[in-house]
Amino acid sequence: MNRRAAAAAVGTGLLFLAIQLGALALVEPFRAAGYQAVPNPQDPANSVVYLVGILVATGLMLAAFRYDADALVRLFVVGAGTVLVYYVLSVLLPPVAVVSGASLSALLGSLGVAAALVVYPEWYVIDGAGVLMGMGAAGLFGVSFGLLPALLLLVVLAAYDAISVYGTEHMLTLAAGVMELRVPVVLVVPHRLSYSFIEATAAGEASGALDGEDGDEGDGGPDTADGAERDTPDPGGVLSEEEEEDDGRDAFFIGLGDAVMPTIIVASAAFFLDTPSLGVPGVALTLPSLAAVLGTLAGLAVLLALVSRGRAHAGLPLLNGGAIAGYLLGALAAGVPLVTALGVGPYL
Repeated sequence: MNRRAAAAAVGTGLLFLAIQLGALALVEPFRAAGYQAVPNPQDPANSVVYLVGILVATGLMLAAFRYDADALVRLFVVGAGTVLVYYVLSVLLPPVAVVSGASLSALLGSLGVAAALVVYPEWYVIDGAGVLMGMGAAGLFGVSFGLLPALLLLVVLAAYDAISVYGTEHMLTLAAGVMELRVPVVLVVPHRLSYSFIEATAAGEASGALDGEDGDEGDGGPDTADGAERDTPDPGGVLSEEEEEDDGRDAFFIGLGDAVMPTIIVASAAFFLDTPSLGVPGVALTLPSLAAVLGTLAGLAVLLALVSRGRAHAGLPLLNGGAIAGYLLGALAAGVPLVTALGVGPYL
């Protein structure tokens, strides 16, 4: 990678870290607020239900793109994002007033985020909303999925991601469609601060790069993780020496789900595994959850190194794999038996 690409890669890692630490900061507040989404978090059937939900949602979104119902997808994503941001702000902001059981400060804050996404969906607005949505989703799933359901979910999703990117390739079609919507389904990390995601999508550069319409691999083609990064060449005829060194790449694009899914085991480990806290103020950080964070970042580093060569790669096999490996190593280092760490004790 050149310097700008390396800086963008570091920025991507910082976004992942913000989501993971944010989810850990929400574990205890979500516990206190009773935000557990299922009655029995230890039931492996929860993973099956969630996977079916993903498949149905994916099919509906692909159908919407095919029949030019993009506005419905955008409405759904912004609406779901508003709800997630509300959950986050409801435990972080002081309840100045309560209206019909809802915190007014959290309600106004979440509606403000939704308005920003609709009015001015620039890359930093999308990334800011994406971090809030990601930490909220991962925190909710983390306190709702016990260790075994969380591990099963991550393994199955990693396999599904690989099939949908390398086999059916419908995940790339989905990624291309959501780029035009300018919503935080993807995180956008520009190679230069002057980059405008609004201008790129208006010109069709971002989505064109994602579906391979712009150039060959490694030459203005897409770099996506699950989507991971796709290159879009700068308009104009003559490149400066600095731009030539940068290979014309504009931004990393990586799916928000690629950050959320491995973070589920990070939060689940902090919530369900009885290990001592590492004493970080405001963050439910334990050795297994810290190791899962480090494993995710290691998987991300490998992923970004692969996509820097100019080809799309499935993100979850590396990201979920790194998170699971890190979690298990951290649990063993903390003195947790493997049977307990896997959550299979009740079934043996």
